[in-house]
Amino acid sequence: MSQTQDQQLEVNQTFPLTIKRLGINGEGVGYFKKKVVFVPGALPGEEIVAIATKVDQKFSQAKIKQIRKASPHRVAAPCPVYEQCGGCQLQHLSYDQQLVEKRDIVVQAMERYLRVPIESLNIKETIGMEDPWNYRNKSQFQVGMKEGKIIAGLYGTDSHQLIDIPNCLVQHKATNKVTRTVKKILKNLDISIYNERKKKGVIRTVITRVGFETGEVQVVLVTRTNEIPRKDELIKQIRDQLPEVKSLVQNVNDRNTSVIFGDKTIHLAGERIINETLGDLSYELSARTFFQLNPVQTVKLYNEVKQAAALTGQEKVVDAYCGVGTIGLWLSDQAKEVRGMDIIKESIDDAKKNAKKHNRNNVHYEVGKAENVMPRWVKEGFRPDVIVVDPPRTGCDQALLRTMMKVKPKKIVYVSCNPSTLAKDLQELSTLYRVESMQPVDMFPQTSHVECCSLLILKD
Repeated sequence: MSQTQDQQLEVNQTFPLTIKRLGINGEGVGYFKKKVVFVPGALPGEEIVAIATKVDQKFSQAKIKQIRKASPHRVAAPCPVYEQCGGCQLQHLSYDQQLVEKRDIVVQAMERYLRVPIESLNIKETIGMEDPWNYRNKSQFQVGMKEGKIIAGLYGTDSHQLIDIPNCLVQHKATNKVTRTVKKILKNLDISIYNERKKKGVIRTVITRVGFETGEVQVVLVTRTNEIPRKDELIKQIRDQLPEVKSLVQNVNDRNTSVIFGDKTIHLAGERIINETLGDLSYELSARTFFQLNPVQTVKLYNEVKQAAALTGQEKVVDAYCGVGTIGLWLSDQAKEVRGMDIIKESIDDAKKNAKKHNRNNVHYEVGKAENVMPRWVKEGFRPDVIVVDPPRTGCDQALLRTMMKVKPKKIVYVSCNPSTLAKDLQELSTLYRVESMQPVDMFPQTSHVECCSLLILKD
């Protein structure tokens, strides 16, 4: 690129911009002199005056100086800390239009990586929520001190400033109430709060999880030290003031890291687990267990998985990245056999308990990586007809993709929380599989995240 072209836009330069669509992180996307510009808070169809904040060779970033023509779908964000917090990206967009744009985010990812007509992918309309608020069953709030007061919340967008969130509008009301009360108890007992700069203090994070159907709450206090000052009094006050807290756990993390959990978990009071129900299945959740954050939409998502798998009772199914066995158990009543694996031992322990509790004798779980466990199963004579994958945001492990393509199940049902990594993996899988359908599901209203259930059929 020539120097003159490179200088087309400069930091702090003001320029007009028309927003064409939303990017994968919920920012507005426009083009200035054929170069892409990302503008947080701008919406498709808007005409704005932008100020360049960062200029790169391939793209630029800008902020809104003035909206000349607003989107008809722009609304006032109800959250008082919406712009500072960064936890949600789309509260200023009407909910119906969020669903439209989320489908488009999936379309954009597929256009970028797959060399097939978009129509052939059969990308359906996004499945939304009847009530898109207070849907999250778990909060992980960092704690800190501000003007002598204990605050708890999230770090602001692109900053290390902790934003106090006493009432998060996407969190279940019970998690908000419990976190507020725990803060008061910590303050009353004068239990020290971790100071990241000084590497001193005890309490780092308050994690609260609620069972939507059961109302049971679990609190995990992440601490820097093994010892908690006035621990017995702390336990007593939490139990007295919050009878809904059925499980109280401590996790010790003494490392200088942004990773929330440490390796050591100590049971403080009550049960070791809480219970949650999805459909007619109930699950035991321990402190470290992964479980979908939006139970209402999880039922819809898993029903889409079931519909895509279209089991007849004769199929052998693998549930890779199985967690506590949610998807596998959901399918087990229509499968001949289900096998699942996960690298977290606690999750597999919970999965085994959940299967036993529901008398699902056709289900088997193992600790290990899918790419290591599955070839051994195949060697032993177990060849799956259907593989269900629900990987982390980074997508499927390369070794697992190779393993699936070697095993060649008739169907792969791919559940993804990241359209970009989904598209990259589909690019690889599409040498052997055709994409039959893609169903976006809105698991996280008010954010830019979109889940997608894709059905892949082995080519003849």
